[in-house]
Amino acid sequence: QKDMRAEVEERGHWGSKVEFLLAVAGNVVGLGNVWRFPYLCYKNGGGKHMRLTSRLCLSATVNVKSGPTGIGYAGQLIILYSITTYIIILSWALLYLVFSFSSQLPWASCNNYWNTDDCVDFSIKNASVPWTNQTNSTSAATEFWERRVLAISGGIEEIGSIRWEVMLCAIAMWITCYFCIWKGVKSTGKVVYFTATFPYVMLLILLIRGLTLPGALQGVKFYLLPEPSRLTDPQVWMEAGSQIFFSYSVGVGCLTVLGSYNKYNNNCYKDCLWLCLLNSGTSIVAGFAVFSVLGFMAHEQGVPIAEVAESGPGLAFIAYPQAVAMMPLPQLWSICFFVMVILLGLDTQFVSMEAVMTSVIDMFPDVMRRTGRREMFLLFFCLICFFCQLVMITEGGMYVFQMMDYYACNGGCILFLCVFETLALGWIFGAERLYGIIKDMTGVNASPFFKICWLYFTPLVSLGSFIYSLVEYQPLTFNRWYVYPDWVYVLGWLLALSSVLLVPGCALYKLITGTGTLRQVGQLCT
Repeated sequence: QKDMRAEVEERGHWGSKVEFLLAVAGNVVGLGNVWRFPYLCYKNGGGKHMRLTSRLCLSATVNVKSGPTGIGYAGQLIILYSITTYIIILSWALLYLVFSFSSQLPWASCNNYWNTDDCVDFSIKNASVPWTNQTNSTSAATEFWERRVLAISGGIEEIGSIRWEVMLCAIAMWITCYFCIWKGVKSTGKVVYFTATFPYVMLLILLIRGLTLPGALQGVKFYLLPEPSRLTDPQVWMEAGSQIFFSYSVGVGCLTVLGSYNKYNNNCYKDCLWLCLLNSGTSIVAGFAVFSVLGFMAHEQGVPIAEVAESGPGLAFIAYPQAVAMMPLPQLWSICFFVMVILLGLDTQFVSMEAVMTSVIDMFPDVMRRTGRREMFLLFFCLICFFCQLVMITEGGMYVFQMMDYYACNGGCILFLCVFETLALGWIFGAERLYGIIKDMTGVNASPFFKICWLYFTPLVSLGSFIYSLVEYQPLTFNRWYVYPDWVYVLGWLLALSSVLLVPGCALYKLITGTGTLRQVGQLCT
């Protein structure tokens, strides 16, 4: 028995405090900071929305992840869905990066085999025919995205063949993620020195370039221009809250997994505050970088910036590449942009993978903490995820991707989990008890405001946002014209409920089987 115990490897810990902070920064600072936050600021009142999200970020610092019960299983399932879909974005970005080394950017002209007669090169100014009046026209960047990269089919019923170039990029990204975490925090802690810092170099370069372009001031004004009247719109509060939950990776356990490799007396209170400032600061700076370029594109085309403002994949793979094509040295700026996109998403991806790995290994330490078993299980995990996502890199894969993103990785599911997490934390585990633990760990008293958050503010905000998301639910469509078949909506809701129902399901199972009282079940959720 002594020899068997000696074979079990130690859990491990961060090599230094810097490694932990960089890993958390890499996880919370992701694609949403670049392609979602700036657009929401523009859409919901500019500077007012920015200040609103800054206030709401306080509630994000008080979220605590559960153990391996209903809430824990639900969080892990959402992470699993996210891992499978998120890496598709990295694969698209890698393909764009490869194309960026071409002598002429393929999305910069309409002289390619995939272009149609309706293709218009918006980088060529034509004052006599404003492009906004060409109702049937599409940009060269749009046609490259839809007809060359995606080769998109007519609907989800037409899955079509696999896009082999995208599949090869996906394989490259899975291999990269595998070797980033295959030795646990020992390898992750070294990788984040590059993946968490180099995007800031690229962001700084793009910021300087963007602010020196003609029309940049117009874009910045649209980004920051306050609109106080929007504060009375519940949708603004809903989108601000959702942005905070997504941006700070709360509710699903990634941050707690990273923190679990720290020493007991690590000052988590101070870490949370600094990382909140870093995350919000990055979002604000990214907004300047993005909207200065969109302002340039609007200036060059002679249209309002509202015509070119995009969010999500529309920004990363259509609007920004189109703007880059109008600049001098377009290949250089395209390479900088897509390197930044890949690195921003990469550490978010492999840290999420590490969260799943750590959870599984901690559940079965005697089996999993043995030489070579982590590496083999990680390989098996990557292969399973890769084969599950193959349907999303087919000609009809974009429809599947949007369904997974809209339902399985839905913010409403995370909000639902956060309601139960904060109730268990504040009322069952006890706000006073948690307050004392933080003092014991850090040596200082946390702000009394956090007690209010744990007991009232965070549960009510989470519950209100969740209810509002249900009330304002709109069935998923693609490009505002394609309506999914009814069976897709049924499948989508089943995916959403697969995580949500784990919370009451596990609690009910424990009560029915007599393995726990109501209070014991609640305590297991903290």
